Amino acid sequence: MGKTDPRRTLVVCDAGPLIHLDELACLDLLSDFPAVLVPDEVWREVERHRPSALGQSVVTLRRLSPTLPIPPALAAMARLLALHAGEMEALRVALEHHPALLLTDDTAARLAARNLSVRAHGTLGILLRAIRRGQRSKDSLLEILRELPQRSSLHLKPSLLDNVIREAEEHP
Repeated sequence: MGKTDPRRTLVVCDAGPLIHLDELACLDLLSDFPAVLVPDEVWREVERHRPSALGQSVVTLRRLSPTLPIPPALAAMARLLALHAGEMEALRVALEHHPALLLTDDTAARLAARNLSVRAHGTLGILLRAIRRGQRSKDSLLEILRELPQRSSLHLKPSLLDNVIREAEEHP
């Protein structure tokens, strides 16, 4: 993740990171952002799958709807990559609040974000960021990463998780 000041960075969240960070008891890792914008469609998805993520008090979640029409470039990306409604709304809100940071664990949404010049990171990026920012100890985060397959519904290739664990271990 870049070296921007998190106190000034707006975050737009897709359902995955909210759900997975809550499963890992790590939603507090978003608390240094001024607000986490949660589009209506994403809010409803999280309500269905992990309502406890919305009821916590450590992070300011702001529910909202996109206000501008769908940009043609996003509409094209949505068709090409088969984005679902929550991802579409998250991308729309991120574009409306540029230079917001989009949090998504969906590969297609991240590809669309890249093509639309929207910065995007996922749950793993937030966990690694926590080590760099001193939000959690390296040992604590390594334990979370090693237990991630049992504690979270985040689907990862084992090789990707191994690489992230290695990166975390190499952090001073």
